[in-house]
Amino acid sequence: MHRLLFFMLGLLSFCCVFAQRGENVQLKIINNRRQPLTNTTVELLSKDSSLLKIGVSDSTGLVEFKKVLLQKNIFRVSSVGYETSVISFEVSAQNTMKQIILQPAANTLDPVMVSARKLFIELHPDKTIINLEAGIANVGTTVMEALEKLPGVTIDKDGNISLKGRSNVLLMLDGKPTYLNGAELATLLTGMSASQITQVELMDNPSAKFDAAGNAGVINIKTKKNDQRGLNGSITTSLSQGYYPKSNNNFSVNYRSGKINVFASYSLNTARYFTRIYALRTYFKNDGTSTASLLEQPSFIKGEGTTHTLRTGIDYSFNKKTSVGLTLSGLTLKRNTIGNNSALWMRADKTVDSLIATKSDNITAWDNAGAALNFKHSFTSTKELTANIDFIGYRIRSNQFFENNSVIPGNYSEAFRAEIPADIHILSARADYSEQLKNVKLEGGWKSSRITTDNLSAYMHRDGITWREDLGKSNNFLYEETINALYGAAETKLGKLSLQSGLRYEMTGYDANQLGNSVVKDSSFSRKYNSLFPSLSISYEKDSSHTFSISASRRIDRPAFQKLNPFLFIINKYTYQQGNPFYRPQFTWNLALKHLYKNVLITGISYSVTKDYFSQIFLLDSNAILIYTEGNLGRLQNLGVSVGLQLTPSPWWSFSLQTVLNRKKMEGVLASSMVANITQYQINLNNQFRFKKGWSGEVSGFYNSTSQQDIQEIVDPAGQLSVGISKTVLQNKGSLKLAVRDVLYTNWMKGLTYLYNATEYFKVTRDTRVVTLSFTWRFGKLFKATKHSEGAARDEVQRVGNE
Repeated sequence: MHRLLFFMLGLLSFCCVFAQRGENVQLKIINNRRQPLTNTTVELLSKDSSLLKIGVSDSTGLVEFKKVLLQKNIFRVSSVGYETSVISFEVSAQNTMKQIILQPAANTLDPVMVSARKLFIELHPDKTIINLEAGIANVGTTVMEALEKLPGVTIDKDGNISLKGRSNVLLMLDGKPTYLNGAELATLLTGMSASQITQVELMDNPSAKFDAAGNAGVINIKTKKNDQRGLNGSITTSLSQGYYPKSNNNFSVNYRSGKINVFASYSLNTARYFTRIYALRTYFKNDGTSTASLLEQPSFIKGEGTTHTLRTGIDYSFNKKTSVGLTLSGLTLKRNTIGNNSALWMRADKTVDSLIATKSDNITAWDNAGAALNFKHSFTSTKELTANIDFIGYRIRSNQFFENNSVIPGNYSEAFRAEIPADIHILSARADYSEQLKNVKLEGGWKSSRITTDNLSAYMHRDGITWREDLGKSNNFLYEETINALYGAAETKLGKLSLQSGLRYEMTGYDANQLGNSVVKDSSFSRKYNSLFPSLSISYEKDSSHTFSISASRRIDRPAFQKLNPFLFIINKYTYQQGNPFYRPQFTWNLALKHLYKNVLITGISYSVTKDYFSQIFLLDSNAILIYTEGNLGRLQNLGVSVGLQLTPSPWWSFSLQTVLNRKKMEGVLASSMVANITQYQINLNNQFRFKKGWSGEVSGFYNSTSQQDIQEIVDPAGQLSVGISKTVLQNKGSLKLAVRDVLYTNWMKGLTYLYNATEYFKVTRDTRVVTLSFTWRFGKLFKATKHSEGAARDEVQRVGNE
């Protein structure tokens, strides 16, 4: 705990730095006829072209910047129909005003080789945008590691993602689902490099245009799309050293000319890593208080993996109204983990009863391919139709080996091995139409998706020296699901009042079949259900400084495909995981009130209630084996308060603070009726510093208090402190970055699980304290970018589940 206190004090100390002295500067923007230019964008840039401040000229052409440093400053001035101008202005106590003349744009313009760095966090009434490229400490990290540093985002020991204290988030990559959940989603995100990501959007109450899945909201991860005119690209390479070495490398290139735009990117991620797990299970006597026995299980797992990611595509514009695009993507991933685990049984007085040593060797190989075709046509300037078709396939192969040997008393040996292949195919299509009437914007659309999975688990058991089929653990699970959706939405503005309403209808049906064998009987189950999902958002712009908003919506979460499969998955000798064929969807009502002040401060209060909420369930069988499964419990209520602050105290320092406070009440019935109440909070701080001669720095971190996502498990506090520095080189075309993540090594995961007549303390530590050196080189010329379609697939983002 003392480390976390030092970590918080260290962060806060950086927030108390005094701003340097500056002067207020006025710029007057005119054209070549000496006429003032209104609504001209003026950006104050640092010497490394980072964006410090931004302003817009008034009706007289004037724009004012406060507290500009007494030095040579760079301003970029741009206005529609005029050439962009970049000027250098020496500010002093006697020199605080300047007139800038913009020239009319010519038919051919020479590009300006200046790029502005965005703020790390952008606050909006409907979402929060995190510009990962603006951060330094994310260098060399994976996408999963970058996500856990974001405001309001938490990740548990199993890789499940929560947003603002609520689990079950709809996670998208470029607006498309990954169709994975839990450990498999964590494996995918851990294999991807954060250098591939440009932005992350956090939406806790999305509109009806988005799929109804995700009661906690939507996290949309946007990959880099270098689609500038001409030939452009970038190369990034990084080397990291924690307990083991790691490397992230990325290359992207784009060529755009006339009606054609071609783009491609490739990423290579290699890593060696470890996971250290300590678990102490305490079994009680029938009185529930006296200790009967203890089971201590320390584990050390080390592994290595390589991930290749490729993305390429082409966009073609037939004319100004019609365009089409094709995107192809692929990922291949291989992981090899070797583990050592011991199970030490002790009597109540902690004398040793028996000791079993377990060795494991697991290999996982993925092949993922996807194709997306998008079409866009503008009938008029106010009428637009878009259509998307997506196909995604996963080929997952997993081989497992476990060997248990008795050390005390030493007369026991057994082993299990398994081949667990899984094939997943997803076909999704959607069409969206929008029309702007005089005072109302109307939107409507349709979407359909079809998912099929084929998951085989073939176990072998060795008792002594002979291998035999373990038919009791083997099965073949077939699953097919279809989801059809329709939605309509309307948006209007009445003076200072903005209204947005929508209604979405989704119909779901699935058929599941577990093929049996001579030991396990065949079983099958089907389900069909449909529901309406309304959404409403009202915002009132009192003046240029204050905006108030209220939003409400109903959402759904469907069980992950694999979690419906009732087969057993071996974790260790005394811990199994099992699916639940009776798993039902959960439904949530969300309500949120927000106040935005000058895009600087956003405060909010929210309330949600979930029926049949998802929860991990921990059961003990008669052989003292812990069976971990998931299912539906009763009702979950969540009251939340959030504060977001984005400040620029001086031109060289930008600071963001995000806090979330939750009060939860969980109700459910397991062996008996259970109620859990908890108050938890999260603090996220980020400081970005811009120094002279192309130097910049970052100090960031987060702290999570004692928290609870499941009715049977409480997680202890944890946090992380990260620092980094950066230097632009090669005439601003390159950058060197050095970062240290989890400086105090406090990003552990530990807590207590409550079982029937037993408890289990656990602590998980990973290779999180890492030093990274990175180099990026950008080539080509910078122009305004175009936008790729996000595609059709949005709904089944994380529902493949665990094997």
